[in-house]
Amino acid sequence: MNRTPARVAMAALVCFGLSACTPAVSAFDNDPGETGYDVSHIEAVPEIAAQVPENIRARGVLRNGASTNWPPLEYRKSDGQTPTGYEIDLTRALAKVMGLRDGTTQHTEFDALLPQIGTKFDVGLSGFTVTKERLQSFNMIAYSQAGTSWAVAAGNPAAFTPEDPCGFTIGVQTGTSQYDFLKETSAQCAAEGKPEITIMPMQSQAQISVKVASGQYDATLADSPVIGYSVVRTEGKLEHIGEEFDSAPQAVVVPLDDPELAQAVEDALNYLIDTGELEKILSYYGASGIALPHATLNPEVN
Repeated sequence: MNRTPARVAMAALVCFGLSACTPAVSAFDNDPGETGYDVSHIEAVPEIAAQVPENIRARGVLRNGASTNWPPLEYRKSDGQTPTGYEIDLTRALAKVMGLRDGTTQHTEFDALLPQIGTKFDVGLSGFTVTKERLQSFNMIAYSQAGTSWAVAAGNPAAFTPEDPCGFTIGVQTGTSQYDFLKETSAQCAAEGKPEITIMPMQSQAQISVKVASGQYDATLADSPVIGYSVVRTEGKLEHIGEEFDSAPQAVVVPLDDPELAQAVEDALNYLIDTGELEKILSYYGASGIALPHATLNPEVN
């Protein structure tokens, strides 16, 4: 994103000192994710509701798939099961605008999400960065802007250098644009005669944070709001390093062969932007300032 990374003023349970860690869950009663943003006051917009495909209207539910391992975008409440986060609440808000009863989210590991959009799921809200490759197979409606940031253990004991990550051990969530970046960068390291990056892909950013803080990994990189949240929730065990880079739009993913749904989602997002509801949802989770001024279907990207 164009602004400094969101510093999310909340805390969540991190299982430091343990050999394993469950996916990120909220820990305290004052975590906004425990109640979520109330979308009950948002009313349907008839013109937008009329654009929703008949099968979704008949069902009355907008089905979202998300990897609930990325607070504050999507994670789990203290029960370890119930999805929460700003994209979870955004799904509900979209459903309200589209005249549906509800917007539900089901957890699926990130690298398995895209193949299920259009079958098991109607949409995908799971921190999806808009890329040329994804645009070849999906409609993507951009609504926010986020960059990539690095984090290391407090004090940077591994002397990690973000400007030259060759030879370091780096944790990253599978299936993400950051994972692709590490693979490309590691290949460049090898081409320059430097040690390759030891890439450690995992399904949960919470687990990665534990391993970085404990010294098992030298660093991690993820979307800036995710890293900002991780730094706060680890209470000083992680710290930012380097500058944010590769700022890119993030989007709702819709099947390529469903232009009606894509248009309905684009119009619903712009309604939420224009009424200020999107900013309220983001601010509720400490992610103020990342919303785009206008949602765009299939924006041009480098």
